[in-house]
Amino acid sequence: EKAPSSSPPAPSDEPSDLSAVAESVKVLKDAAKTRKVPAPEVLAALAKIKKAKLDTSSFFETLGGTESPGRTWMLIFTAQGSKLEKGSYFPVTAVQRFDAAGQRIENGVYLGRAGSLSFEGRLSWKKKILAFVFERVRLKLGPLGPLEIPIGGGGDVGREPSTKDPFFLWFYVDEEVAVAQGKGGGTAFWCRCKRVDGQGRRPAFWYFGFNII
Repeated sequence: EKAPSSSPPAPSDEPSDLSAVAESVKVLKDAAKTRKVPAPEVLAALAKIKKAKLDTSSFFETLGGTESPGRTWMLIFTAQGSKLEKGSYFPVTAVQRFDAAGQRIENGVYLGRAGSLSFEGRLSWKKKILAFVFERVRLKLGPLGPLEIPIGGGGDVGREPSTKDPFFLWFYVDEEVAVAQGKGGGTAFWCRCKRVDGQGRRPAFWYFGFNII
């Protein structure tokens, strides 16, 4: 008697889903480089990426690297509403640093020679949720040195961030762009960037070889 043949394993959804969002990812990369892609096209791309079911196992390492101080990402576009009804390019230079090895986060707004404002703290990662707690704020005005101010309660020290704290839910991360939704429901995308400190000049952030500020 012929033994019944076993059914082949079900194919993984990941390759097909990656193919399905490839065009949407390309839209975001074009938007990051040029800031000329119309907002409705960016919103449509974000909506498609949010619906895809992707393998998230490599997201954290891609986002925060394998060594401290981690990797930096520039905020490009923000969208409001669960259905992404409207959105726009972020008007100022906002950069976030994620350090997977050191479990640290830094969120800064840079205003050229006028100065900068940044928040630094610790983070945690579970599945595709990155929760964080800020511990200090750093303010820099013109040529003056930065002023650091501790924030948060004393009992908060050492506690692992959770979904009771601010968090990002990540839908897509590769070596160039990342898409996430914040606790408040807004969705955004970032591009990978590198900080370059010039001699006596304002810091610059570079993406794909283009100076984008």
